[in-house]
Amino acid sequence: MTFDVQGVAIDIDGTITYKDRSLNCRAVEAIRKLKVPVVLATGNISCYARTTAKLIGASDIVICENGGVVRFEYDGEDIVLGDIAKCLKAVEILGNHFDIEILDSEYRKSEVCLRRNFGLEEGKKILKEAGLEGVKLIDSGFAYHITDANVGKGKALKYICDELGIPVEKFVAIGDSENDIDLIEIAGIGVAVANADIKLKERADIVVSRKNGDGVVEAFEFLNLI
Repeated sequence: MTFDVQGVAIDIDGTITYKDRSLNCRAVEAIRKLKVPVVLATGNISCYARTTAKLIGASDIVICENGGVVRFEYDGEDIVLGDIAKCLKAVEILGNHFDIEILDSEYRKSEVCLRRNFGLEEGKKILKEAGLEGVKLIDSGFAYHITDANVGKGKALKYICDELGIPVEKFVAIGDSENDIDLIEIAGIGVAVANADIKLKERADIVVSRKNGDGVVEAFEFLNLI
């Protein structure tokens, strides 16, 4: 397949890692071979993302908190794109209905992360009935995230591309979860690994046959990136 790839954006958990979050070393080796900028995109916190990027050794550019935070350098600053205040209001509302458990609260700057111990669709319905606008309740497969509706991994990638001077249409994006949909849609080519959420597969340009990091390697080979 011929495509002028000028950058690659890759989700972390479930995409270059196994379910237990251990890194697929074949994927790491493949990422290190890329000759274009690499952006790691995750729903996780900044310190997790930048440490993962540093250990992989390909790039320091990361998208964190589902697009609510981006950073360009390991020792640089978090650029916060999301408004956490409205997310905290959503937590109050959900707390009236569920025994919620907040995760990583001391580290998150743009969103709120919750344990997956209540029904996602029921939670969405409650927020809608409460008339709370401007937030999204999403499932990364590892946790629930209440995010600013005005941010997303895709918008964060566009922000990064504008800063780098690279058209976002020249990026390949690879993911596994529903929260990667806007990421793969804004990129020139969107790839879903074999273990991906069905909604992501329906939106992807390419669905590879292998899971997790092996699927990432398969995508790189198919696109002649390595």
